[in-house]
Amino acid sequence: MQAVIRRARPRRGTPQATRERLVEAAARVFNRDGYHATDSNRLARAAGYAPGTFYKHFADKREIFLAVYDAWVTAEWAGVEAELSRSTGGGVAARIVDGVLAHHRRWRTLRVSLVGLVGTDPAVRRAYRRQRVRQIRMLADLRTRHGVARRSPEEDAVLLFTLERTCDALAAGEVGELGLSVERTIAVLRRLVRDALRDPSGEGTA
Repeated sequence: MQAVIRRARPRRGTPQATRERLVEAAARVFNRDGYHATDSNRLARAAGYAPGTFYKHFADKREIFLAVYDAWVTAEWAGVEAELSRSTGGGVAARIVDGVLAHHRRWRTLRVSLVGLVGTDPAVRRAYRRQRVRQIRMLADLRTRHGVARRSPEEDAVLLFTLERTCDALAAGEVGELGLSVERTIAVLRRLVRDALRDPSGEGTA
């Protein structure tokens, strides 16, 4: 699973390259300090730019946060697809779960900021819903391209909700604080994903 939020780096000096570096730097700052503990000036400086450069690419801190979140989703799903492409044999479900969990752990503070903003900021909440729709569509597309049995959008949504929320809980230490076994919880997630990769007849391995 890709461990960092990073896209293919364009030629240095182009506007796209500047935007990419701003997003990468903002991801690091948000994940270190949280959304509310920084501002656009600090984000610009973290990328090595003056505040004026920041505002050529982003209207405000919220807009770059949403760009970071978009890159986070892209990185997560690139990792999922990489595991599906590696092998259709046994163990793929475990690798997917382990990769998604590692991604959530790596970006734990970013995720905490996201969840908080979804509950308080209508613009972030709308963007979050759009990403949900995107993820459900990406999952359906992955099923088609990798020969995995199709499921209904509702079934895929429940899979996504469960996997994401549980990985957040594991990353934040919530599972252990509840007196639950981390290893058994991960095993439950692996079974959930393994079942989702099988066709309804029970054929196929994951």
